[in-house]
Amino acid sequence: MALRYLRVRGKNGFISFISLVSMVGIGLAVAVLIVVLSVMNGFEHELRQRILNILSHATISGVEAPLEDWRSMRDSVLASPEVIGAAPYVDGQGLLMAEESLAGIQVRGIDPALEADVSAIATLLGQGSLEDLQPGAYRTLIGTALAEELDVGVGDSVVLVLAQGTVTPVGLTPRTRLLHVAGTFEAGMFEYDRGLIYVHLEDAARLFRTGGEATGLRLAVADIFRAGSVAAQLARTLGGGFYVGDWSRQHVNFFRSIQLTKSIMFVIFSLVIAVAVFNILSTLVMVVRDKRSDIAILQSFGASPRSITALFATQGTLIGVIGTAFGVALGILVASQLGSMAAFVETVLGIDLLSEEVYFISDLPTDIRPAEVVQIALLAVVLAVSATLYPAFSASRQPPVEALRHE
Repeated sequence: MALRYLRVRGKNGFISFISLVSMVGIGLAVAVLIVVLSVMNGFEHELRQRILNILSHATISGVEAPLEDWRSMRDSVLASPEVIGAAPYVDGQGLLMAEESLAGIQVRGIDPALEADVSAIATLLGQGSLEDLQPGAYRTLIGTALAEELDVGVGDSVVLVLAQGTVTPVGLTPRTRLLHVAGTFEAGMFEYDRGLIYVHLEDAARLFRTGGEATGLRLAVADIFRAGSVAAQLARTLGGGFYVGDWSRQHVNFFRSIQLTKSIMFVIFSLVIAVAVFNILSTLVMVVRDKRSDIAILQSFGASPRSITALFATQGTLIGVIGTAFGVALGILVASQLGSMAAFVETVLGIDLLSEEVYFISDLPTDIRPAEVVQIALLAVVLAVSATLYPAFSASRQPPVEALRHE
């Protein structure tokens, strides 16, 4: 009977139209919420992945001086079952010059033989290889955006200017070093492609005068979400006196803003679903008023108030379930093809929807998480069922004599 009321035609066809509108409204609200959360999840996942391609999961570094013996420290941290890789590094700041172009950059000294244990930089190289970084050769790997800005390529030379000065008879002058571009990499994040260069660990130790020692160890751990606590425990095991960092702490503002935005979007579009559910309420109210005589006849045949309530509650639930199913299917379809759709729009209109200088990434990733889809679907169904309660109870309390008086 509930299905028949949904399919009614003729003079009561308007009620069926309102029911259809209710289904579509709930479906669109559910679909939009799925798409929005999938985009936020995709952005978070892609950002985290690209960060971890360059950064390590965690770091242990000296507070005011380089590590005294990074090799023995590396052996100690590798003894932990939670650590799957460790590599030394030297970090510093400088300016990179090529003819009249100038750019502020971060210099990272690495050991090419150990770097693959803690990062994926080897897979991001477009030209050159990590083996090109030889001690004493003063070769460098630079990001593609930095290479374009300085207008240099593989085989060209650049001048590195360091903040640490040298005292001369004419005063304090900045130290400079000629570097040879051995290759380029593309991390997909403008922050790194524009502001990071790699040199050999020994060359960086000479440039920043660390006495041949590393400024810290970069760690790869089994569980990236426990990287901070694992590094802190290792630092205590080593005797303390170290500065500990992890990937989430270095970019905490990014991930906090994503989580906050996700929470706000969920609340806003949940309210949109609630507004769409009010259509079910209005539809059932009209159905109850229109079917007063039908209700009275059913009651005169012995139908109980519970069965009358179940009839209209079922009708409202069907509207909610069908609308939710439509929304879930539409949301998953759109979310799975959103990247291609955005690329098509950019090609047709000739615009850049996502500038990597602003959003750190240049494409539109999505990540559909089944748990969130189920949560959204359950929310829509629960709201739809809740909207049926008042009209259904109202129908069961109607006196049959009053409804049949004028029949």
